[in-house]
Amino acid sequence: MRDLIVVVDTQADFMLPDGALPVPGADAIVGPLADWLARRTAADTAAMVFTFDTHFADTYPTSAEAALFPIHCVKGTPGWRNLLDPLSIAPGIPCRTLEKGVFDMWAEDGLLAVDPRGAQPPMARDAFFLDLQRQGIDRAIVVGVAADYCVRWAIDGLVARGFSVVVPADLTRGIDRPIEQVLREDFADRPVST
Repeated sequence: MRDLIVVVDTQADFMLPDGALPVPGADAIVGPLADWLARRTAADTAAMVFTFDTHFADTYPTSAEAALFPIHCVKGTPGWRNLLDPLSIAPGIPCRTLEKGVFDMWAEDGLLAVDPRGAQPPMARDAFFLDLQRQGIDRAIVVGVAADYCVRWAIDGLVARGFSVVVPADLTRGIDRPIEQVLREDFADRPVST
């Protein structure tokens, strides 16, 4: 079985203790995540998607997110960079990056799944995921941060689109709720497991 891997917001502002919005314990999963991704091959992985929380200093103060969190992941800053380099995954695995300005990677219209290697042209987000399903890919593995925000919304959208989802607890961290609690409270009786 080949899986879709979705790596959610593993950016410096979330993953490092001195980041603008550090997720508790996220720094402890950087090494294990890098090792896990390095072991993935084209035989077991249909594609990888790396999401980037992406904000701009001039528009963030008026966003809904600003009411909850300080500014973070400003595009082009050191805090925006992904600590897991999409270019370091096995060359045979199709890779895409997806920049999003809200918690929910599915909420914004017009987002593009971009090949960081430049081998394939950008593709509309929804068309990219639909293409995977047409290839028979129906299971996604979701890792990253934050379990109770962006990871939670990624899972919700994948399930709504017909994917079953696995979320390795040791490769995911939350702000207020760990992934086990998120799954118990938000995804009971849905095709989601740890």
